[in-house]
Formats: sequence, structure tokens, C-alpha cells
Amino acid sequence: MDAVLRAAAIYVFLLILFRILGRRTLSEITTFDFVLLLIIGEATQQGMLGDDFSVTNAFLIIASLVVMDIVLSLVKERVPVAGRLLDGVPMLLVEDGMPLRARMKKARVDEYDIMEAARRSQGLERMEDIKYAVLEVSGTISIIPKK
Repeated sequence: MDAVLRAAAIYVFLLILFRILGRRTLSEITTFDFVLLLIIGEATQQGMLGDDFSVTNAFLIIASLVVMDIVLSLVKERVPVAGRLLDGVPMLLVEDGMPLRARMKKARVDEYDIMEAARRSQGLERMEDIKYAVLEVSGTISIIPKK
């Protein structure tokens, strides 16, 4: 039972941590971010396993994490407010070619990020050509060009 409680505590901690870090942190991972995730994984393993390094304990922890993830997805499906709290909602970053700086700052996105998304997805070269730029829940930036 101790392993299940440890797994639940780590799961909740990481859920809160990545929710605070924001969507952009997870959408475009750099080499440093990857190394950091590996370190977090190792630290998480130590916290969950404690002194019991048995295969049975590892299976129990993995099963606990998967069950918690399934339960959480069912809760988000049945309670829309929970989904918005845990996953967030899309955020408008540009409207009619005008950057919404307060929202961009909150999302830790700059004009370079938006223009990169505009070039990649729509071939746009200027901010004025963007009708809307939306930071999606997944962390990607969707661009809707002006007609």
C-alpha cells in the first residue's frame, strides 16, 4: 500500500508542477529539457520505490500510475470544469495582426514563436497577415491568416 501512496503523491506533484510550468514547456522540447525530464524521471523513481526495488513493487507502481491517469481522464470527461483546470483552455495571442502582449507574457511566448508558427503553417511573413494566433491546449500555436 505504501507504494501506491508514493505513486499517487508523485503523480499529483508532477501534475501540479507541469500545470504551473505551462503548455509551451511541453510542446517544443529542447535537448536541455529532455535531460531535465530524464533527471526528473530518476528522482521520481527514487521517491516512488523507496527501499523496495523488487519487480513486484515496480509493477504495482506502474499499474497505480496508469489507473490514476485513466481515472483522471474519466473525471475530465465527465466534469468539464476539471478538464479546464487541469488542461487549460486555448489562449488568443494575436488578434487582427496585433499581439496581445499581456497574454503572450503570461504564456511565455514571444513574437518570434508566433512568427515561426506562422511561417511553418501558413507561409506568412508579417504579423499583420495574422488574423488570429491561438496557443492551443497542446502547446502548439495555431495561425489563422487574414483573407
